[in-house]
Amino acid sequence: MTIQLTIPKLACSSCADAVTTAIKKVDAAATVKADTKTKTVSVETQASETVVKEAIASAGYPSI
Repeated sequence: MTIQLTIPKLACSSCADAVTTAIKKVDAAATVKADTKTKTVSVETQASETVVKEAIASAGYPSI
């Protein structure tokens, strides 16, 4: 399933790396595309949207 999220604190490549790492902890096979310009993340994952959102939030990057 593909999940599209807006993450207001996604400001730089380090932020994108932190978000990617958080998602990979809950689904190592996930494909993550982060765009710091639009502050969006697209995730192709088998994990639920709730699990992905919780992982990102626990890394300090809550989605809206």
